[in-house]
Amino acid sequence: MVDRRRASLTALSLGRRPRPELSLAPLPAPAPAPADRQRQSLIVDNAVYSSGRRVATPETVAESHEWLVEDPERLVWLGLYRPEPGELGELAEQYDLPELAVEDAIKAHQRPKFERYGDTLFVVLKAARYLDAAEEVEFGELHLFLGPNFAITVRHSESPDLSRVRRRLESEPALLERGSEAVLYAILDAVVDGYSPVVAGLANDIDEIETEVFRGDPGVSRRIYELSQEVLEFQRAAQPLTGILAAITAGFDKYGVDEDLRGYLRDVEDHVVQVTERVEGFRLQLRDILTVNATLVAQRQNEEIRELTEASIAQGEEVKKISAWAAILFAPTLVGTVYGMNFDDMPELHWSFGYPFALLAMVGVSLALYAVFKRRGWI
Repeated sequence: MVDRRRASLTALSLGRRPRPELSLAPLPAPAPAPADRQRQSLIVDNAVYSSGRRVATPETVAESHEWLVEDPERLVWLGLYRPEPGELGELAEQYDLPELAVEDAIKAHQRPKFERYGDTLFVVLKAARYLDAAEEVEFGELHLFLGPNFAITVRHSESPDLSRVRRRLESEPALLERGSEAVLYAILDAVVDGYSPVVAGLANDIDEIETEVFRGDPGVSRRIYELSQEVLEFQRAAQPLTGILAAITAGFDKYGVDEDLRGYLRDVEDHVVQVTERVEGFRLQLRDILTVNATLVAQRQNEEIRELTEASIAQGEEVKKISAWAAILFAPTLVGTVYGMNFDDMPELHWSFGYPFALLAMVGVSLALYAVFKRRGWI
């Protein structure tokens, strides 16, 4: 009786009239309010399952809850995309969701984690996909509320594509019949499978970077840094899944998890270990590549400095040679200039041996300078 009253109040809060219990007279359909249209646009899919098969696709959250009131053995799977705080508040009231978990789902930007609040599980996952055009990794955040008879998924990004997960489970009623635990497994499996293309894309990027490093590309240092940041963020998304799956595995016996689901989850755990090992290898490999690149850059700089030094030394040698020959040629020019002045009272101007003496002086000074410069290695 209390559950039916709560459903009726919730229906009124969504702009609908409660279903009549005694009278079968049709009620006029109210005009949808803008708030209702906005709220419904946030619901990606709303389905009710019985024995693993979809039996209804309610238009509102209140209707799907009414199906559970009628038969608690059913499963409601509600998918939301970037809901408003009020939307999650109504869900928290109807499905008795933990307040702290709802606050985390509203704020988003949470790290992957697994928390249990009584019979309700709260799981935060980080999906990833590799964008070939941009050669970068895009991350998405997903929040899951899982109860005995409901699964509520809250996405804050385009990935992961839960419609494929839903189609897969709907094609396997025997698996979906296991309830919300099957939904958790399928979503975990989809998120981890989505990591494989990311790992392949990062491995290809690292191979390209190694080629650029040894080719001497000047922009490779920036690319190494950016790729290292993506690898670290990918590691922060994938590594916590090991602890999440360990916590789920630890509760197998206590919460009576189906044996087949145990095997499925162990398989997912193995894939997570493989991914985390590859990502850790990428991180170490990029660190080594950065070290090698720094060494090669230093070697190239040293080579350039050596070449500049050798060029400077060679230039100095040429300057010394030019200077030496300039000094040698300057000596006879000086003697000739002195005795080329036309003054009557200059000494030895009218001496008969003046001309040969001037020539001998020019040659003698030049030879002396040549001998000095030759001994010092300037010539």
